[in-house]
Amino acid sequence: MNRGYYYACNGMIMSQRMIDCIGNNLSNASTAGYKRDTLVTNTFDEHMILVKHRQELSGSFKHQFVDTTYTDLEQSNFEFTESPFDVGINGNVYFNIAGYNGETMLTRNGQWELDSEGYLCLNNSGRILGENGEIYLGNKDFVIDVDGSIYQKVTNDDGTEERQLVDRLLLSYIDPEGDVTKFGANMFTSVDARPVPEGTRYEIIQGAYERSNIDWNYELTMMMNCYRLFETNSKILQMADSMNATSSSLCKKV
Repeated sequence: MNRGYYYACNGMIMSQRMIDCIGNNLSNASTAGYKRDTLVTNTFDEHMILVKHRQELSGSFKHQFVDTTYTDLEQSNFEFTESPFDVGINGNVYFNIAGYNGETMLTRNGQWELDSEGYLCLNNSGRILGENGEIYLGNKDFVIDVDGSIYQKVTNDDGTEERQLVDRLLLSYIDPEGDVTKFGANMFTSVDARPVPEGTRYEIIQGAYERSNIDWNYELTMMMNCYRLFETNSKILQMADSMNATSSSLCKKV
């Protein structure tokens, strides 16, 4: 009977944690560069000791727990806006951000802007890094090539315009199966991050940003399955409680 309590309660806790994870994915479905999370569970045998009428009874049950959270780094689709401040990457490379917390972060979020000092930045997260450090532009007249080179339009004394190289985006490579640590919705650090290997194919796309890789149909289906599991374990717990109360009342009559 006690084993039934443990199994039902453990199942309810795990279902609730899965629901929380799926809910977080769904709430960030419109967040640029967001990568979906999945709970990785594991089990272990837990020894249980019961004492009844001064006699020790032993047993074991399978205890399930959250081992880790896996972040799916799969490439997502692009939203084309034609804004020069929207930048996407086609390939397994990431932008580097000089975080305001002092750490260098990685991200696929390409919805950028200029801060009050004219530096290219990502919202309130930090400034975009180039190979020469933080990227100063001063205005919106700039072009980013497919290799990440940033050019600014310059007007010469004779009135002609030309493109002047400002910097090149600092990019890092992470294998699709690599391990990352999330900060917030779409910022990462990774022990597997390294400079882009020679010959790696990627493309920087200006005028578009990468959407989240959330599949609404899949997430909603998983959410409904988790709710069903939670309800099933809840009913099992109620049945076990009812059976326990009935057996207790019978024992008292005897």
